Amino acid sequence: MTSFGERLSAAVTQRGPLCAGIDPHASLLAEWGLDDTVAGLETFAFTAVEGLAPHVSVIKPQSAFYERFGSRGVAVLERVIAESRALGALVLLDVKRGDIGSTSQAYADAYLDPASPLASDAITVSPYLGFGSLDPFVDTARRFDAGLFVLGLTSNKEGPEVQSATVDTGETVAGRMFGHLRRLNADATPLGSFGAVVGATIGDAAEGLDFNGPILAPGFGEQGGTAADIRRIFGSLTVLPSSSRGILRAGPSVDRLRDAALRTNDELR
Repeated sequence: MTSFGERLSAAVTQRGPLCAGIDPHASLLAEWGLDDTVAGLETFAFTAVEGLAPHVSVIKPQSAFYERFGSRGVAVLERVIAESRALGALVLLDVKRGDIGSTSQAYADAYLDPASPLASDAITVSPYLGFGSLDPFVDTARRFDAGLFVLGLTSNKEGPEVQSATVDTGETVAGRMFGHLRRLNADATPLGSFGAVVGATIGDAAEGLDFNGPILAPGFGEQGGTAADIRRIFGSLTVLPSSSRGILRAGPSVDRLRDAALRTNDELR
């Protein structure tokens, strides 16, 4: 296989930058006229896969909304991952895992090893137990040509308490994380496989975001971030504006989901 960075670069060129979240909120199930049950989850998830996965570069399921249904919900997530990839989309599984040692390795094996039923092209991870705690994820991603998106400058209001604090060099904690990513992505072409999560609603980022890797930008659409914000904050960097509720509210029509994705990609281009 080629590296995740290479696959992502090609997918964005072919399909556009939109990252479509498939997040089965109970409120969205209700809007679609579905019960908040496993049967409702299945209808919701696979309708979204059919409408979105053939047309966007990245599908991003939020694991928690499947896990809340227990083992049957996780089984649906396994199929969402497999069927999205079969339709040509890369899958970024939003799990935000972060632990140490053998536990981190177990998480990495669960989500990045092709032998796992949850194997995805990339996952989100948290570096705030220290960036070195992500070493098992980094090593596993390299072994299997997968990718990571490390929490950097997130869009939640509590984030600055940690992310904007300064370290001994005077740089922010988030800036230190971007420095680690710059090291991991050194010499990668056309794009590194180790990205960051940077909210589309953060305003002007003082930290250097050019670390030769992709940026996942949640907060686009429903949460207030616009295409103009994406261009202003990120310029020519490779960025994946992420929309879940804003796109999913076009359902339950497969055609309307497709049209919403294509229209959003045109706006972002």
